[in-house]
Amino acid sequence: MKTEDLTVTIVGGGASAHTLIPLLSAANYHVNLLTRKPERWSKQIELQYQSADGDVIEKFEGQLSKISSNPKDFIYESDVIILCMPVSQYRNALHRMGAHLNPEKKVYVGTVYGQAGFNWMVDEMKHAFGLEKIVTFCFGLIPWICRIQEYGKIGITYGIKPINIAAVAPKGEFEGLNQKILEKVCVGWFGKSEVRQADNFLSLTLSVDNQIIHPSRCYGLFIKHGGEWDKAATIPYFYRDFDQLSADILIRLDADYSKIRQSIKEKYPQKKFTYMLDYLTLDFTTNETEVYNIVESFQLSRTLGAIKPPTVKTPAGTWKINTNHRFFTDDIHYGLCIAKWAADRLAIDVPTIDEIIKWAQELRQEVLIENGELKLDSEDLKQKYKSGIPHFYGYRTIDDIVD
Repeated sequence: MKTEDLTVTIVGGGASAHTLIPLLSAANYHVNLLTRKPERWSKQIELQYQSADGDVIEKFEGQLSKISSNPKDFIYESDVIILCMPVSQYRNALHRMGAHLNPEKKVYVGTVYGQAGFNWMVDEMKHAFGLEKIVTFCFGLIPWICRIQEYGKIGITYGIKPINIAAVAPKGEFEGLNQKILEKVCVGWFGKSEVRQADNFLSLTLSVDNQIIHPSRCYGLFIKHGGEWDKAATIPYFYRDFDQLSADILIRLDADYSKIRQSIKEKYPQKKFTYMLDYLTLDFTTNETEVYNIVESFQLSRTLGAIKPPTVKTPAGTWKINTNHRFFTDDIHYGLCIAKWAADRLAIDVPTIDEIIKWAQELRQEVLIENGELKLDSEDLKQKYKSGIPHFYGYRTIDDIVD
């Protein structure tokens, strides 16, 4: 199969979709889009590569071959499928597609954001639909800083991370996938960047940035402001106003993760966990910048400065933290709860993870943790696809999740 004959299906309409479509289309691939909002998408997609000051460095034009909300329209013909949506929606999307995949064909199924046990999710789909030829892949972090300028028409990127980490199963598929897809959306257009192979998906699941940044900042805002404001104009910026309180929470949260990472490395000395990294080392490795002052790194970011916290207007006319936002549904249910499950099995004390899960469950009126342990028989956790805890894939021990 010639690479220019590849049919790539993008699933979801996030900012990363607006980046991927022009880059893959410009590589002469046939690009389809599966979205719940097909009527809002143009077949012509523009990606603007901008400087931090907003100057347009280059434009990439993309062409969508097909757009649909129905997976039966083109999933069967797909060679590559890439999910571009909140993590908590991955499993539902995979199962919607599973019945329409060609079981006799090797299909690459991946995502640009692979934290949360993406391999467990794909394996769940493979077993449900008898899809033994699937190749699973994911980047650990989204390779670009990207935004949407006009939904369904124009995306913005501020460039590519110098180093990107990706996992692939089977491992031997990495080189072929790298040439066909991974490099095509990185070095192929931006003239720099390197994709390195992680030896296992668990390294990506436990090397976290957004999954500790978002909860730390939301919790910090709640402690400082009660999570509610009288006027929209008084709501602090998420990053531009990042303070030491939120940074300290982030550091403590990452320290809990580091206990888990270190315990796994000691338990499995024969395994390679080269890219199972703490927050600051992960940032240095992927961005090649040494971040010593977390507060300043967020406050001085020109590409993140305009972002506000996720809030909703209350009947009383005030504004409060939106607990149905992906900062909770992704970063708690498919983030901290996974780490807590691992900590429970390793008999590790993770006080900050516990503290934030308790805070989140009170705000959302859920039962996630009780007496210091995850409440695995809770109706809130057992709800279909709501949580990414390994238990709900049928895994019971740390041995089960070490790929």
